[in-house]
Amino acid sequence: MELLAPAGSPEALRAAVCAGADAVYLGFGQFNARRGARNFTSKELAEAISYCHLRGVKVYLTLNTLCTDREMPEAAECAVEASRMGADAVLVQDMGIVRTLRQVAPDLPVHASTQMTIHNLDGVKAAADLGMKRVVLGRELSRQDIARICEQSPIEIEVFVHGALCMCWSGQCFMSSVIGGRSGNRGMCAQPCRLPYGWGDELVENYPLSLKDLSLAGHLKELQDIGVACAKIEGRMKRPEYVYIATRTYASALRDGHEPSPAEMRRLEQAFSRQGFTDGYFMGRKGPEMFGVRQAAAEPEELFAQIRAACESGEGPRVPVKFYAMMRNGRPMQVGVEDPEGRQVTVSGGCPEVARTRPVTRQMVEAQLAKTGGTPYRAEQVIALVEDGLSVPLAAVNALRREALEELSRQRLTPPERRHGQYNPGAKYENFRGEPAVQVSLRHAEQLTFELIRRRPDLIILPAEEIANHRDLIRPALERGVPVAVSMPRICLDRETDELRRQLEVCREVGVADAFVGNLGFVAPAKEFDFRLRGDFGLHVFNSQAIKEYKRMGFQTLTASFELKLAQIRDLAKAVPLELIAYGRLPLMITENCAIKNQSGKCVCSNVNTLTDRKGVRFPVERAPGCRNEILNANKLFLADKEADYRRSGVSAIRLLFTTENGIECGQVLDRYRGKGGYTPNDFTRGLYYRDVE
Repeated sequence: MELLAPAGSPEALRAAVCAGADAVYLGFGQFNARRGARNFTSKELAEAISYCHLRGVKVYLTLNTLCTDREMPEAAECAVEASRMGADAVLVQDMGIVRTLRQVAPDLPVHASTQMTIHNLDGVKAAADLGMKRVVLGRELSRQDIARICEQSPIEIEVFVHGALCMCWSGQCFMSSVIGGRSGNRGMCAQPCRLPYGWGDELVENYPLSLKDLSLAGHLKELQDIGVACAKIEGRMKRPEYVYIATRTYASALRDGHEPSPAEMRRLEQAFSRQGFTDGYFMGRKGPEMFGVRQAAAEPEELFAQIRAACESGEGPRVPVKFYAMMRNGRPMQVGVEDPEGRQVTVSGGCPEVARTRPVTRQMVEAQLAKTGGTPYRAEQVIALVEDGLSVPLAAVNALRREALEELSRQRLTPPERRHGQYNPGAKYENFRGEPAVQVSLRHAEQLTFELIRRRPDLIILPAEEIANHRDLIRPALERGVPVAVSMPRICLDRETDELRRQLEVCREVGVADAFVGNLGFVAPAKEFDFRLRGDFGLHVFNSQAIKEYKRMGFQTLTASFELKLAQIRDLAKAVPLELIAYGRLPLMITENCAIKNQSGKCVCSNVNTLTDRKGVRFPVERAPGCRNEILNANKLFLADKEADYRRSGVSAIRLLFTTENGIECGQVLDRYRGKGGYTPNDFTRGLYYRDVE
């Protein structure tokens, strides 16, 4: 199992390699999910790849953020530059970058970042169909979930084993961007989950969204046994000393086949922790014990000083090589070396002479060849054939050894031959100029009143479980010619998919033909039941290339990311009709850990539950399918008085997102967006449609 370590700076990279990492991941340019890390310049990246490859360590480039149309040429250039240097793979989130890489660097291996929220086998298979070689699974999966995926996965599986845990599923958090304009999907998360919150009118004194750091140090053998290809350590924002300690701890455990000792775990806690570590998700034990905060503590100066000294003086695990030598009378001496990947180098020079006094022995030649100090290599095996009675200057043997290793190093540093192309944005499309359809997205079937049906929205969207459990409430709309679409859950683990398929079957039986899909893992189930594919906001449609790629996958419509400005949406090449969320409480988080149950000790999802921040702002917390939570924005998005603006953006439909509204409110909002009535929310926001998001 490969051990993958973070490298937020050249210093952290050297620490990871010295500590025994098999691979490192790093950011280059602005298109990575840790833009706050130091990251690497072009010169530093070239040096990093050479440094790592010489030592048998792979380098993975993170291009795992969402990218605008204007940024795409630069992102393509970053990928090509890294590919030419010999980067071993690139991690991605954005489907537009996936498409662009296929065009500009088709031979560069692509890994699906955890930001793609892939969490079930169908999602892994969809990534494989896209040409990806590896998937980084969501941190929320249990040991059984991971084993089930590994058993049938057509590509490699990577799992986080240590580091920070986000409360929200990676890639689905909008809290930082909607509240503060700093997008986690753009590498600029402000970590509002680490702040204190209260419940309802309670004083703000708890940290219900701050999880302890993950540690699976005691489960490495199990991960190996179930088929995980790569164990990943989080921490590109962390200092080099942390990287060294974490990497060394896990490398030793993997190498020696044992769990870390209590002393090693104490060192990990000293380096960084939030009141200890948790393996709750992996073990299937969710709850309050998984939560913790970073407490003020003095820096472990002595420990960090020891680590700095170790990094400065040590090379870390050296590359094992095999030496071969042949010394025969009257023929040039030959020295060969072979590395673990099978590269072979043979050099020759000078002819041995007959010894006048003390002849050279096989042991003497082998001893000289084994002296690899000062290089990244260690002699794993040395075999020399030396004829009796010869005189061989040991300095000549040393010179041949150096020459062989220099040539081997040159070969190890030669980038692989890869194809590269120019970025071409492709065709543009004229914007839709008609009147956008008005769709209503309901959270509960009870919101679908006769009055709402009588108003005849252009489309009614309901969750799969609501349609399946309340089919009698759906039929009146279908009978009156008002189309109904099903929205897939945002998260559905493999153990939950049988129930989802049952729900989808009911949806088809009652006459639902369209499905809103917000995750790669639900494309296959939607196609299985022959639904018309419509892309939901979870797909992060952020650029024109993403639209074209989703069209290639069979999507008939897509929803624009609500992290884009209206002007950016206007300029997208709309290869398929594009829709816009124009009203409602925007989703901020979807969580696997039930904050409601953690607070109350029981399931009270049917009650009104609100998180209150330090300023007294209240965020509704709703139940999501699978006993998950969805945290919604305090203020409602409202654009009814901005019709001219969203019409200029060229969208073919707008969606009214109803969550906490009752049936009467739903009707009033629909009327207002059709130019009737005077409904205006008490507190509202324009979202991110008019302001730049970092």
